[in-house]
Amino acid sequence: MSADAATIAYYQANAPHYTLSFGQAPSRHLDAFLDRLAPGACVLELGCGAGRDSARIAERGFTLDATDGTPAMVRKANERFDIAARVMRFDELDAKKTYDAVWAHACLLHVARADLPGVLASIHATLRENGLHFANYKLGSAEGRDPLGRLTNLPDEEWLEQTYRAAGFEILATQRYRGKGADGIQRDWYALTLRKEAA
Repeated sequence: MSADAATIAYYQANAPHYTLSFGQAPSRHLDAFLDRLAPGACVLELGCGAGRDSARIAERGFTLDATDGTPAMVRKANERFDIAARVMRFDELDAKKTYDAVWAHACLLHVARADLPGVLASIHATLRENGLHFANYKLGSAEGRDPLGRLTNLPDEEWLEQTYRAAGFEILATQRYRGKGADGIQRDWYALTLRKEAA
């Protein structure tokens, strides 16, 4: 398992665009997810991008470990929000029982379907007992590349839920909604809030 080179290259080249083009508001699901956590909980953010969600997590008093697989995005996030983000690809996650929650907004959708179970196993392992996890995905029927050249796994709801359950997660809540990505395409998305099941 390794990161998709073309997807990383896209974000490396377009980091300034992401810093300037997206609004200041955090992701729509973030505050509701944070409300489930104990005060001061330790949160790992995967795919922090330009850092707007990272800033909100820190603002609310949580212990934040913000990561992204693209060095240019990490630089921009730190320049803009001073969040001490670090470079880490999904396949490099190997911590054990370290975090109370893992926030992964609009990022795991770039993991190849064949590799996603392994990434989810790593997320499960890095969570403490009853740790929580959020992720959202663009829905579809076939993995492929979007108009920007990024790998997108485009799963359906049933496959996602089965894959998460197989990785040892309990599904607490789901939401299907309409949204537009950076490629300009309006499509259905699926958000999942999950809990690590006891071993």
